[in-house]
Amino acid sequence: MQQWDVIVIGAGAAGLFCAIESAKRGRRTLVLDNGKRIGRKILMSGGGRCNFTNIYASPANYLSANKHFCKSALSRYTQWDFIALVQQYGIAYHEKTLGQLFCDDSAKDIVDMLQAECDKAGVQIALQQEIIQISHDEQGYQVQCRELTRQCQSLVIASGGLSLPNLGATPFGYQVAEQFGLPVLPLRAALVPLTWQPADKAVFEELSGLSLPVTASANDTLFAEDMLFTHRGLSGPAILQISSFWTPGDEVTVNLLPSQDLAEVLIELQQKHPEQELKTALSRLLPKRLAEKLLELGVYQNQPLKALNAKSAARLAESLQHYVFRPNGTEGYRTAEVTLGGVDTNELSSKTMEAKKQPGLYFIGEVVDVTGWLGGYNFQWAWSSGWVAGQFC
Repeated sequence: MQQWDVIVIGAGAAGLFCAIESAKRGRRTLVLDNGKRIGRKILMSGGGRCNFTNIYASPANYLSANKHFCKSALSRYTQWDFIALVQQYGIAYHEKTLGQLFCDDSAKDIVDMLQAECDKAGVQIALQQEIIQISHDEQGYQVQCRELTRQCQSLVIASGGLSLPNLGATPFGYQVAEQFGLPVLPLRAALVPLTWQPADKAVFEELSGLSLPVTASANDTLFAEDMLFTHRGLSGPAILQISSFWTPGDEVTVNLLPSQDLAEVLIELQQKHPEQELKTALSRLLPKRLAEKLLELGVYQNQPLKALNAKSAARLAESLQHYVFRPNGTEGYRTAEVTLGGVDTNELSSKTMEAKKQPGLYFIGEVVDVTGWLGGYNFQWAWSSGWVAGQFC
């Protein structure tokens, strides 16, 4: 039986970062993964350029049943610490929007950096490992794979959530938590497109590919970013963000013209161009196809602007700036960027990520009930939670 000080299950962002830190402390550290290569989710993230952190990352950008849990890790290993590591490796990067940092060239730069750090620290990595069973006794933890059983003092679960099953996502981490008596809070797909009701699909699918800046709100939460119409429903950053706060049956309210007071604009246009048709005016304020679709749906009646009065202008503004969609559901884990819910943080130490009632067992990254907004926040949670566990495991 092979002996290790630390075994980390999962060669993603959190697992690799934890392994690097534990090995730096002189701990004999092994990473096990079921895939053919490390960092699979990193490689495909951000359109292949990896949105590796966000300069504005703070506890306010995370959802959890215990909103205070993430504070400790995020304050001890910050976005600036990770940026410094990226700079140390000479990786070129840029800010896209809203503090999101992307590699200039390729996400592979981040994976290569993590591999180099693993090599430097002496981390061993074993890929294509199918874990049959995990057990625990006074000697520590036994991890049984098909060919070999390995023993360790500290076992770190960094196996991710259920999102993107085509990249090898499985419920493994949640099963380990439950095996050792840790509750798992309800799971659902997050940062995910919303799907049409059948009747809406017939109406809106011809707008597929159309994008516009909006504010989207649900359950007293609002995001101002772009929205994209697709054949299946609504997507784009504003919708992905709000999907984490939306629950089945909820409405999503969209302001289709977030940067202006539409009632005021219409009255101004009326004074300048009284003979102009309302459809023409709205086609200049909104994408033309959308303005035409809203007319077809009877959201407004086409008429010369001179026919508008203050009351009808206000009514139209209300319709377009509080447009209500009733999604049928989400596209699910297949396209979700993350999994909401996970291992109950009340069962973990926020200082070490260790299970309070199961010494030597750690949970980090997406498997834990901490979910970031879209925009590099989930990678920052991976780096921070992985770094913290690596100081203790």
